[in-house]
Amino acid sequence: MNEILSINNVSKRYGHVKALNNVSLQINKGEIYGILGPNGSGKTTTLGIILGALNPDMGSYSWNGNRPTKFDRKKIGSLLETPNFYPYLSARQNLSIACKIKGVSENEVDRVLTKLDLLYRADSKFKTFSLGMKQRLAIASALLGNPETLVLDEPSNGLDPQGIADIRNVILDLANQGKTIIMASHILDEVEKICTHVAILKLGNLLTYGPIESVLNNQAKVVVSSENIVLLERVLAQIDGVSHVRKNGDKLSLILATGKDGAYLNKALFEEGIVVSEISIQKSDLESNFLELIK
Repeated sequence: MNEILSINNVSKRYGHVKALNNVSLQINKGEIYGILGPNGSGKTTTLGIILGALNPDMGSYSWNGNRPTKFDRKKIGSLLETPNFYPYLSARQNLSIACKIKGVSENEVDRVLTKLDLLYRADSKFKTFSLGMKQRLAIASALLGNPETLVLDEPSNGLDPQGIADIRNVILDLANQGKTIIMASHILDEVEKICTHVAILKLGNLLTYGPIESVLNNQAKVVVSSENIVLLERVLAQIDGVSHVRKNGDKLSLILATGKDGAYLNKALFEEGIVVSEISIQKSDLESNFLELIK
């Protein structure tokens, strides 16, 4: 895949606090990359640096292999922390100003308002918007100019469940169009549903990164039982995708690799002449895995 962003040994301090400590990361075209971590982990600092809002103390970063200019940054749609709009201007007027700053046609305004389901409030003043609506307007602003890359800091912040689902669908639709999305989020369930890759930060240190399935051990935990537990255990050890077989009373527990399901396991056992009396699958808990990583 084509490299979109390369972060190389970046460090950043705020006084005695080390916000980032020698962080390196590569993000490729078409990925939805989630930046995860508890408060104070360095997520927003990372996004601020790659958007040029902050300067690193050490290290470097590049977009598409080059240090970006101000003109290049205009091609990156961004939402960083609190939406910044004029309270007494309407949504349409605020986006028109953003169009002038970005150098794009004001014909874009109705398109992005429609995409974020805000066209019906286009002429309402920003100060009358709920927190969730303000967040959606900020994302609409990020979409002006149809950028190939989006950098979003907590894009679901302040949204109700329906709003979160709407933003999720917008992000997935943009990814399906080939866009690259980098997002910081504390909503683990949303990261699991949206992201293809994830990086986990704690106190400025990069703990781990990579495809979300491998980083968060997103595998199925399975409990199986049969009349002949000894034969069952022996056969399970030979089935592709099965690992960590453990005996638990009159049942066996195991880990089933990503992409394998209960039907696959049942079929494989049946072909070996084993009829199971129980197959129960419990998805690995994303939150537990995340908390285990940041201990």
